Amino acid sequence: MAPTRRRAIGLGAAAAFSLGACAQNLASDRRELVGPQLYSDSFRAGPGQWRIELEREGAVTVDGGILEIDTAGGCSVWFREELRGPVMIQYDAVAVSEGGPNDHVSDLNCFWMATDPGAPAGIPPRERSGAFADYDDLLAYYVGQGGNRNTTTRMRRYVGEAANRPILPEHDISDPMHMLRPNARQTIQLVAADQRIEYWRDGVRVFELNDPAPYTRGWFAIRTTANRLRISDFRVFSVR
Repeated sequence: MAPTRRRAIGLGAAAAFSLGACAQNLASDRRELVGPQLYSDSFRAGPGQWRIELEREGAVTVDGGILEIDTAGGCSVWFREELRGPVMIQYDAVAVSEGGPNDHVSDLNCFWMATDPGAPAGIPPRERSGAFADYDDLLAYYVGQGGNRNTTTRMRRYVGEAANRPILPEHDISDPMHMLRPNARQTIQLVAADQRIEYWRDGVRVFELNDPAPYTRGWFAIRTTANRLRISDFRVFSVR
């Protein structure tokens, strides 16, 4: 399938979705939290459910059950549907190391529950350039796993202000166990359930935030920079 390059179309079109099977459990003691499936993408019918923002030349392709991002600069790939909490977002991801020019094994990043300040319900974030700083003024939750050439993993709560990406000390991790492994498939789960905001990796909770003023609706994006990622089995579930 031919790659999608540079800009992609707007977020207005409706995304196909399916209802069905239960999610992989967050953990053995949290099984009761996962509800019905709301949306999914098997990545077998093109990139129509996604809006692509590329800072530099790169390619975002969908083929054979894989969404692949191969970019020399920043890239954000936005799911077109607005999500309303409580929800869990789940997908599998691989940081590719196969000798390609962008195979740096870094920056498996994401935004969730993202909106522009003051935007009414149903209005997606404005289209941005793909450069990381251009997203500073979002209201959103963000995790950057394996950032800074796979030396940091961080969670942030964006507050809608340029040049301000707040971070709590406990949300700035340098432990190698929380970094990326080349070509290793991992399952990511993002939770936004009222005040409970969580980031899980392979059934282990990496970050937890008790947010007294939670973002309860918004959009999800996969994010990376100067890297190659493969994403598969994307699903969104309600959370009870």
